[in-house]
Amino acid sequence: MPDKNEFNPLCFDTQICFSLYSASNAMIRAYRPELQSLDLTYLQYMVMMILWEQDEISISALGLKLHLDSGTLTPLLKRLEAKKLILRKVSEKDERSKCLYLTRNGRALKQKALAIPGAILCKTALPYDQLLNMKKLCDEMLLSLSESGV
Repeated sequence: MPDKNEFNPLCFDTQICFSLYSASNAMIRAYRPELQSLDLTYLQYMVMMILWEQDEISISALGLKLHLDSGTLTPLLKRLEAKKLILRKVSEKDERSKCLYLTRNGRALKQKALAIPGAILCKTALPYDQLLNMKKLCDEMLLSLSESGV
């Protein structure tokens, strides 16, 4: 019989990947009721957050920031455009590039979204410094995996 302290790479309870996967799904589920009032999905909300920080961003830069390919990003942007929250048009700075711009409705939605981060923070019931540390570790893992070719 193996020692309980012996490392078993196939032991379910030691899988970091599943904890990350489960926590990610739970976080997105926590956002769902908060985002219903904005009529946004989680990824649409992420796009809007980026545009609220920087109105006018190239579609390629947005894809890099969100780690999404154009096959995932294009339908997402079409839905936001159909909701009249964003405009996709040729960049004013580089006509070879398409950029995203907030509409008046898109800018106004920011006011309604202000309470969401606080509501999510309350749902996690974790100290803010622990959440920031968790984000830092996840960012480091993403970078490490990206550099390894994943």
